Amino acid sequence: MSEELYRENILDHYKNPRNKGKLSNAVEQKEINPLCGDEITIYLTIGSDKINKIKFEGHGCAVSQASISMLTEKVQGMPIEEAKKLTADDIIEMLGIPISHTRMKCALLSLKTLQKGLKNA
Repeated sequence: MSEELYRENILDHYKNPRNKGKLSNAVEQKEINPLCGDEITIYLTIGSDKINKIKFEGHGCAVSQASISMLTEKVQGMPIEEAKKLTADDIIEMLGIPISHTRMKCALLSLKTLQKGLKNA
């Protein structure tokens, strides 16, 4: 996929986020990027050692919101141990475009929120 298609994909996830909303009776984890104000809250339901369902709420830049939208699609149904092994490189690869140093915290806010949520699950 060309870089331009990846950018279009990021904008699509930003404008039409997947898995946006709340889940009741779920593990809830909220994280904020204090540098820019991006905010993500995830809701996880866990069963049989896997992520049964994941949703999120949040606001911020296109990179942070697209990142969490893409990540929810990637991890839904994933075994917990596999999800815990996701790295910054996985997120950057998923986004598919070069991420500047100043935008890296935006891109990785989704992973930070997921990792903390899984620790509390």
